[in-house]
Amino acid sequence: MRTVLFASLRTYARRYAAAVVAVVAAVALIVVTNALTSATKAGLFAGIDAPLQNAVGAVDFPTEEVTAKYVEQGGWPVAASMQAVRSDEKMFGQEIMVGAVSTEKRWQWQDLEEGRFPARAGESVVDANAAKTNKVAVGDTLKVGSGTLAIETTVVGLVDAPSMWSSPIYVTWPEMQGWEEQHVQAVLTAGTGDKADGWLTTDEYLTELQTQLNQEVNIIAYMVLIFAFIALFVSVLVITNTFSILFAQRMRDFALLRAMGATKRQVLRSVRREALVLGLLASLLGLAVGALLGWGIVALVRQLAETAPLGAVSFEWPWLVGAFVLGVLTTLVASWLPTRRLMRLSPLAALRPQEGFDVRGAGMFRTGLGLSVVLAGVATIFVAVGWDDAQIGMLIVLFGCGVTFLGVMLLGPVLVPGLVRLAGSALATVVGSPAKLAAANAGRNPKRTAATAASLLVGVTLTTGVLTGMSTIRTATVEEMAEQHPIDLALQAESKPLEDSVLGDAKSVPGVADAVAVPGAMASVEADGKPVPLPVVAPPAGDVALKDLTVKPGTMVLSPFAASAFIEDSFEATGEKVTLVVGDRSATVTLDVREIDGAPQISAATLDELTDDPQTYAVWVRADAGADPEDMAGTLGALAPDAELINGKGQRAWVELQLDVFTWAVIGLLAISVLIALAGIANTLGLSVLERGREHALLRALGLTKRQLRRTLAAEAVLLSAVAALVGTALGVFFAWGGSEILVGDIMPDATFQLPVLQLVGVVVAAGLAGLISCVAPSKRATKVSPAEGLALD
Repeated sequence: MRTVLFASLRTYARRYAAAVVAVVAAVALIVVTNALTSATKAGLFAGIDAPLQNAVGAVDFPTEEVTAKYVEQGGWPVAASMQAVRSDEKMFGQEIMVGAVSTEKRWQWQDLEEGRFPARAGESVVDANAAKTNKVAVGDTLKVGSGTLAIETTVVGLVDAPSMWSSPIYVTWPEMQGWEEQHVQAVLTAGTGDKADGWLTTDEYLTELQTQLNQEVNIIAYMVLIFAFIALFVSVLVITNTFSILFAQRMRDFALLRAMGATKRQVLRSVRREALVLGLLASLLGLAVGALLGWGIVALVRQLAETAPLGAVSFEWPWLVGAFVLGVLTTLVASWLPTRRLMRLSPLAALRPQEGFDVRGAGMFRTGLGLSVVLAGVATIFVAVGWDDAQIGMLIVLFGCGVTFLGVMLLGPVLVPGLVRLAGSALATVVGSPAKLAAANAGRNPKRTAATAASLLVGVTLTTGVLTGMSTIRTATVEEMAEQHPIDLALQAESKPLEDSVLGDAKSVPGVADAVAVPGAMASVEADGKPVPLPVVAPPAGDVALKDLTVKPGTMVLSPFAASAFIEDSFEATGEKVTLVVGDRSATVTLDVREIDGAPQISAATLDELTDDPQTYAVWVRADAGADPEDMAGTLGALAPDAELINGKGQRAWVELQLDVFTWAVIGLLAISVLIALAGIANTLGLSVLERGREHALLRALGLTKRQLRRTLAAEAVLLSAVAALVGTALGVFFAWGGSEILVGDIMPDATFQLPVLQLVGVVVAAGLAGLISCVAPSKRATKVSPAEGLALD
């Protein structure tokens, strides 16, 4: 039987192509995940101990009291703060991470590349890469922070630091303490600390830190692995279908072996050895392809993003062994179902004509079971939508989606051929008889048709589900961001009015579509018996803002941060009344605390109560649609250096970018399973061409031209792909609705379900075109056989 095994592998090597592609893609995806994970870990861990080289121990995420305690004892805080950074000519960014640098040599852990370390307040160092990007040199003066809390600092050196601890700019700790918010990652101690403070030795802290980073990286790896398992599942469908067709075509060969004396177990063992060899070879190839892709992707990322925290790639044996074993097991599992038929094979089958295909569809039991499972899954999703607990509801939705999809798979032999016949009737009006023949061919073997469509169905369902879910999330997020950041850019005075020339200068900035002066006054609110200065503005009418910002008379809209200046619990201050005072005038207003940009907002009527001479306390800008918010921010910031620059357009653009990156990353991963499925369709058509050789020859002999035969095969591929895409789209949209009602509805109650119509149409069209492309090679093979040769085929 060993001779039979090798002969079969040589003879049918081309027919196993789709199965090999499927296994290689799934195994390679796991190996690539290992490469990216290991490179990320290596990059993050590189220099992780740099700040701790002269420390005895550390406290992770210390309180202000603990930080102050150990700093007084000679320790050092590893701290950062998000601040605006600008030079006289350029705005570097509204939210730049500013780190702390020590004036004491012991704690100067950064590598000095040029100049020196700060010796006093007012001096800073800049990361060498950031200096290169922003064209900063030693001796330049930078302004860090906003409004009255801004500091001017002189760059005295350029440094390099490990990616985990790196900041574009470092100022002294006393200067950082002057800002409202600082994030202290750890406080390093010069001596032994108190265990009650959470103090750890240097080695203990490094171990804890590496564990935290490992978990963060592994979460990302696990997410990617989910898509690898999806690819494996699609591979199972493709391999199962390939083996089913191939074994059906070889039944007479197997029966002949039985007639020559081979036992059932010998034939079965030979076939399963074929699957094992196929799995071994494909998995080994997948490891090689994955390793090359892993190295290549990491190298490409390093070239495109020099600051990306990627280290050296190291392949870990658990990943490689796991990927290899999964690839082999996937092949064996996928081939197990088709090989069961061999146990029922009789030697007399070698004397009977070749059947070629199994015309049996789904029986009454399977159809009834499928309908019951679908209804149960749909009911489960509707139950989950009304669940109070969002987390439990989401788990129930996922369970309902799985049950529903299982039901659709059971109904496949009834559902898919029926839809193919229906679509074929519609297509026949355009391309004529080839579409009718294609629909008839697809319906002759319902189980195979359903299995072929199932692999594509998985990928399309997931892809359309992600697209629809992200469309709903994007719409809700964009609307929420427009509520929080309705002004593209703004210059907000904090202590004194803006110059009259600022409005005209702002309108002349490239990218500015319109600008408006916002009247206001410097008011005060009493807190703890002392007046607290509070600039207020009255939003003018117009279309500069994205939303109507009209404020009701007697109301003041302000951010929690602004309210915290005079109210202890600012988040619960809505509804409270305060008195605004401007000179000898006052007005009592009701607070409306919400996330807004800029100074507190009052109505024009309230402003008239407070002053007869309002001044320009803000300039609001509406940008052109394609304008770069960072470039505009740099130019506008130079017009009023003492004013706070608000970049709402930049905030919205950043959030939208994150949504785009996430969406396309997921779609890119799902595309692998879609490509595997399309390879399966191409393989099925190729095997079908071999199986139906005599049939095609008879059609040719009866007058069907080569062009019409090609159209028939093309129509069959398009019908299969389009039906799978349409069913998958319907399932994906329904699943996304259930998930968004639970997840998005819990976070954003006002969100509405959004259908990305153009994207969904694009998925269906792309699937149809891909199916058309997949039929090119099989149709060429079919037309090369002459009618006489085809009729002579057995």
